[in-house]
Amino acid sequence: MSVDSSQPAPSVPLADLVTAYLGELQHVRRLSPETVRAYRTNLSEFLQTVQLKKGRPLSVSDLDLWAVRSFLASRHGGEKPLTTSRKLSALRSFFDYLRRNKLVDENVAQLVQRKKAELPLPKFFTPEQTSALLDPMVPTDEDDASKQAVRLRDRALLELLYGGGLRVSEAVQLNLDDIATEDPGTKSGDEPILVLRVLRGKGRKDRLVPAGRKAMDAVAAYLAKRAELTHPKTGLCDEKAVFLSVRGQRLGVREVRRVLDRATTESGLPPTHPHALRHSYATHLLGSGADLRSIQELLGHQNLSTTARYAHVDLQYLWDQYQHHPHAHATSLSTEKPPGAKETPR
Repeated sequence: MSVDSSQPAPSVPLADLVTAYLGELQHVRRLSPETVRAYRTNLSEFLQTVQLKKGRPLSVSDLDLWAVRSFLASRHGGEKPLTTSRKLSALRSFFDYLRRNKLVDENVAQLVQRKKAELPLPKFFTPEQTSALLDPMVPTDEDDASKQAVRLRDRALLELLYGGGLRVSEAVQLNLDDIATEDPGTKSGDEPILVLRVLRGKGRKDRLVPAGRKAMDAVAAYLAKRAELTHPKTGLCDEKAVFLSVRGQRLGVREVRRVLDRATTESGLPPTHPHALRHSYATHLLGSGADLRSIQELLGHQNLSTTARYAHVDLQYLWDQYQHHPHAHATSLSTEKPPGAKETPR
């Protein structure tokens, strides 16, 4: 199919178009803030690269198949295929917006073949590592009120990421009204459980998520001290947000990474991404006998194939543990006789 047109593409400044496109992602398609941020970053990188080659401000007429291919080729070898594939997805979405608004004749980004990129297996903590990470996060009597509140906040945050399998964006968007303690109602002797209401998760799905007793205790301890996290000058704080910064504002996604970095450093564990706690949640559920369909619902996955990745993780973990078995390796099947064995006469 030819990408040329008998009519030249309109010369329209891009700033307003990009703003309108991102607004559609946020308000019409209602994508998550993290997805909108990623698309904005990828699109800005593309436009800056094309503008640098053109040496002048861009218009829609500059955005052709050559521009897309040149941009993606410049990324070859410098980043992982999965990263480049995600950038292509962002470009396809933007060009589709231009096509629907009759600013281009076709989505030229669809003509670029996506490179196959295997999704890496999720990294996760072992149960022992999770305990080593979370158990020491208790304030001491030597800490002042604000520092105690921060340590209680950090533990409650990480406990929810692990105990509820939340995405980082879902955890920081929690409001006080989204947390409740409910009776599971299965047996008369069952203790109440913590239930989280996750609104507009990935894929615009709402769901209810149970969390464990440790998470419930950690959240209760933090909420008792939450009022200490107010703006140092005004004394104000976000009235809705569960997790607050030291300035009384809703905690940001980047700050969660710093929280985990501090926790891994203190516990002697290697640094990792906060999403590893969600991966650990799913992997430990699967390893303890939970079925994939139930884990899919708890995680809020749209497709079961996404959840099925954890089956591979669990299998890999089991295989790594099996390597300790004396017959796990070919050398263990050699003809060498154990010490003290007698020679068999021929």
